[in-house]
Amino acid sequence: MLLDFTEITASSIAVSSNEALIAADALIESLISDPDPSTYESVLGRLENASTIISDASGVGTLMARVHPQIEVRDAAVEWGERLAKWSSDLIFRDDVASLIRSYAETEDAVALTKTYRRLLEHWQRDLRRAGHGLTGCDRDKLHALRTRLIEIQVRFSANLDKFSDYLDLTRDELDGLSNEYISRLTPGESSNTYRVTLSYPDYLPFLRQATNRALRQALQFKFLNKAVEDNLPMLSEAVSIRQQIAALLEYPSWADYAIEVKMADGPDAVAKLYDSIVPGLIAKANIEKERLQERLDADIPGATLQPWDVWFYDNEQRQDEYGVNPDEVADYFPLQQVIDGMFEVAGDVFGLAFHRIDQAATWHPDVSLYEIRDREQNRTIAYFYTDLFPRAGKYGHAAAFSVVCGRREEADYRLPIGALVANFTKPTDKSPALLQHSEALTLFHEFGHILHFGLTTVDLLRFSGNNSEWDFVEAPSQIMENWIWEAEVLERFARHHLTGDPIPSSLVKRLIAARDLNIALLTLRQIYLGKVDLAIHIGQEDKDLPLIDEVSHMVTQIPFHTGTNFLAGFGHIMAGYDAGYYGYLWSMVYGDDMFSEFEQQGVLDANVGKRYRNEVLATGGSRDAVEHVRAFLGRDPSSEAFLRKLGLANAPPAD
Repeated sequence: MLLDFTEITASSIAVSSNEALIAADALIESLISDPDPSTYESVLGRLENASTIISDASGVGTLMARVHPQIEVRDAAVEWGERLAKWSSDLIFRDDVASLIRSYAETEDAVALTKTYRRLLEHWQRDLRRAGHGLTGCDRDKLHALRTRLIEIQVRFSANLDKFSDYLDLTRDELDGLSNEYISRLTPGESSNTYRVTLSYPDYLPFLRQATNRALRQALQFKFLNKAVEDNLPMLSEAVSIRQQIAALLEYPSWADYAIEVKMADGPDAVAKLYDSIVPGLIAKANIEKERLQERLDADIPGATLQPWDVWFYDNEQRQDEYGVNPDEVADYFPLQQVIDGMFEVAGDVFGLAFHRIDQAATWHPDVSLYEIRDREQNRTIAYFYTDLFPRAGKYGHAAAFSVVCGRREEADYRLPIGALVANFTKPTDKSPALLQHSEALTLFHEFGHILHFGLTTVDLLRFSGNNSEWDFVEAPSQIMENWIWEAEVLERFARHHLTGDPIPSSLVKRLIAARDLNIALLTLRQIYLGKVDLAIHIGQEDKDLPLIDEVSHMVTQIPFHTGTNFLAGFGHIMAGYDAGYYGYLWSMVYGDDMFSEFEQQGVLDANVGKRYRNEVLATGGSRDAVEHVRAFLGRDPSSEAFLRKLGLANAPPAD
């Protein structure tokens, strides 16, 4: 059932969240008071149903906290989201619940469980162990208090980022290098004849790529890398300390060991092995790439050293000069709705789907659209998702896919998943549609991969529905989707000039694809830096100097550190489920590239391969270990060959 988001208020968030807590508590009390809780339905079924009630309230609330236009609604959603998260955390600490799960595990009914239902019991048993049910009462109480405080910090950290705002007010001369179309979209600055450049991506990224004023690029990047620093850096420091204390109480060497235990990787050492297998080769390539960028800087400012605020600028210049790829010229062929329609067409043909926009949907903002996903063969609706794609004050500032309602079996029917794709692309004007740079189209395809992973689930249980798989695999379905936006036969389907309707010239497509791997080593080393700094702050038990760890970790990029910045204060991922897990982007890429190699061999739009991928990977959620998804789809063990080949490291040691 679709929700009426036009009726959501701060009060309704409070009422619905409180009702969810009451209903979930009632289910747990019925479990505790049951005289003979010896069946799946009486124990795990009740826990699953209670978790679903909380998940539904949290799904709506989490989304509203990040996107609702009214601050009072966002604040209420943050407040009640914290209460709902604490309920879920508190549940696994309850001795009475733990005792019933343990008792049920010894019954004949439990022994007879199979497949997903057996997996659910095993995961609950794992949860009990990780909640410290083997500890003394005093240590358990301490662990519970630490967990509760950690939830509070995580919620506030994200809210601070959404509220944070900073900018530069610049004159027309100071915007030299930026297109007239870019400047026309800027709002007026405080002083007359100035334009406001904010930290939102449609403002920030083109400025770093095209503004000729080097000092202003530095100034804007400084602001971007210090987002919410006064509020968030102390909170992150406390969160890291709490995580260390939790790991110590549970006798794990570090929080990284604790967090990675439930992921695909076999501990932090396995992640280090992946990095060690590719970093030396990447550094060798990156130094060559860096020299070429430095040559361009020398031509402009002899004797200057390449800095982080120079990399995107000279990368963009290099793409234009050496490959004839002007991002604004490319964007002329990527009007947003056209890209969406093309994306739907490709996904429809490959995965056997159809997409339809639902008119007059009850959404939270006029910019929001609602789509249904239909199975072509069976001609039935299987999921819904919203798109909220333009920046506005107080809105989540990056790109993400949100789970609003998770799919699950409810008696004879299957409850349809509802998701939301949130991004911050250039907004259309009276004179021009929203035009996406190719990198933005890539982002759209990436997040759409999450929507498909979430929406095409057929798993009966909420616990394993959709993208509820190992966290270092969850990016694989989004990473694989990025490949299609680089395929000539895909681009030729929908990339047409927004004024003339002419198809994108094949020569431009060839140049665009040829430039795909330009500076790939530098870009990949930045991704590795993010994974390394995340692991570094979560390994070991000693107190952490977070700014120092950030600066030392940054050395792997081969680019100087931006002195005085505190990127970690704005690194939302490590407070939103990616703690000691950001490596998962690269880890998932190994599997995503390997799976896409099957499409490359059989045809990138091959419907038979697409059907197998849909059934074996997307539909199966977390109902089995993710590596089994990959094996079932490929018919063999996974390989890092395609991943290494893309990085130009085909002769590097395998990334196991």
